[in-house]
Amino acid sequence: MVKLRLTRLGRKKLPVYRIVAMEALTRRDGKAIAYLGTYDPLKNPAAVTLKEEEILKFLSNGAQPTRTVKSILTKEGVWEKFLATKTIKK
Repeated sequence: MVKLRLTRLGRKKLPVYRIVAMEALTRRDGKAIAYLGTYDPLKNPAAVTLKEEEILKFLSNGAQPTRTVKSILTKEGVWEKFLATKTIKK
């Protein structure tokens, strides 16, 4: 199963994360299928960059986001776009 999750970058005590699509059983910083954005929690407000079209493509193909990624997508408005396309298809 493909998951949308975070991989850690940055140095000690200064984390920066990538939002990636990868197999669920792959280790945290393992090989990713696609790089979908970045998340910097130390900036105020947290800096987020997303590739919305690619994220929506992965979600529509059945990828499952982790809780943290889902909350980031909700704050950025991508999750609502996904739900809107999901209800239109029915």
